[in-house]
Amino acid sequence: MRYFTSFVLLLATFMFPSALVAQAETEGGVAVVASDVLAEVVPEVAAPKRLIDSTLTVSLLTCSPGQETYELYGHTAIRLTTSQDTLGVVYNYGVFDFHAPHFVWRFVLGECDYLLWGEPLISFLNQYYVRGSWVREQVLNLTPEEANRLRDSLQHESMPENRVYRYNIFRNNCTTRARDIIERCIDGQVEYPVRAPRNTFRTILHQFTRGHEWSEEGNDLLLGTEVDTLITERDEMFSPIYLMWYVDSAFIYAGRDRYRNLVRESRLLLPANDTLRQRAFDALPSFPLSPRVLGWLLFALGCGVAYLEWRRRRICWPVDAVLMTLQGVAGLLLVFMALFSVHPGVASNWQVWVLNPLPLLFVYSVVRADCRGQRHVYHAFAATFLALFLIFYFIIPQDFSQLILPLALLLLSRAVVHLLVYRK
Repeated sequence: MRYFTSFVLLLATFMFPSALVAQAETEGGVAVVASDVLAEVVPEVAAPKRLIDSTLTVSLLTCSPGQETYELYGHTAIRLTTSQDTLGVVYNYGVFDFHAPHFVWRFVLGECDYLLWGEPLISFLNQYYVRGSWVREQVLNLTPEEANRLRDSLQHESMPENRVYRYNIFRNNCTTRARDIIERCIDGQVEYPVRAPRNTFRTILHQFTRGHEWSEEGNDLLLGTEVDTLITERDEMFSPIYLMWYVDSAFIYAGRDRYRNLVRESRLLLPANDTLRQRAFDALPSFPLSPRVLGWLLFALGCGVAYLEWRRRRICWPVDAVLMTLQGVAGLLLVFMALFSVHPGVASNWQVWVLNPLPLLFVYSVVRADCRGQRHVYHAFAATFLALFLIFYFIIPQDFSQLILPLALLLLSRAVVHLLVYRK
């Protein structure tokens, strides 16, 4: 349950705040035009222009992954400093309240809200120091007008009535939101390098779950074919580390052959601490078996039970009761996510061929038939369905979890042994 809850926490996802910003900009534009016209007629009542702080500096902060499931992919934030405030303030789009009412339930449905939060640099860095992560700073090559425009936008979005946004792990998270607000405040177009070969969302997730096999298994069980298609370079920027790489080589095109690098300077703000990282890793709850080993061990055990049942010509009904119940409960989760959750990537999951809720409808009648030594039609249906899945297993365009193949073979072996024991 902890792994599912952690994954739900990760589940790593902005339309409402963006709409508010767009509305504010439109109204602000009308106000500027009106004040300019008024200044021509009655100059003394013209609205004063806001002063530009030429010492304002904007930086993109990238934090390396931690050990908890929702920390595995790193983090992104924006830092603002001035000559009067050299430490500055950090604007962080990754704040959430885990104790908010129905938080886990709303996250399962894909209806969880995150918010933009400004905090002192020391407070921000302390969160990553205690887990041993590094924090890298990329000082952006912005003009004073662009930097002040970005500061005003961040201050506007961080107001209580504007700070909340609807999270989406791939399209609208702390990283894509930081990228988008920076791009909107630049006079010109940000051009990013072209990378090859291209990735899928799943391959990027796997890069950061390496060494955390059960967290990876939770992702792979819930995510379907949508995360296995090739994505663009811009899509890859949902990952903080990938955005950092792209920003390093990006430039701003301002027209008429005017180019400038997006990053003026890059430096390590907080070094990694391997001792603290290892301590955080050791503190995590662990399971002695990997998903792959557990799956094939269950299959081998199931084959041994099936062999004994075939030799004795008698089915062990508790095995059917446990397996069919677990299969049905897991299937309910996958079907629920596909039908009711708005999380990206969960709607087209071929693993429902193996893990589906149908066994819950038949578990009672199957167990009763086992106790009476009678054949049940469910097993012929299950054998056909599972055999078709295994035939198409290697051509289905989805990267399945490590448990699915051994579980499919285990369930098929249960169906086959019933057909053999109760054949006429």
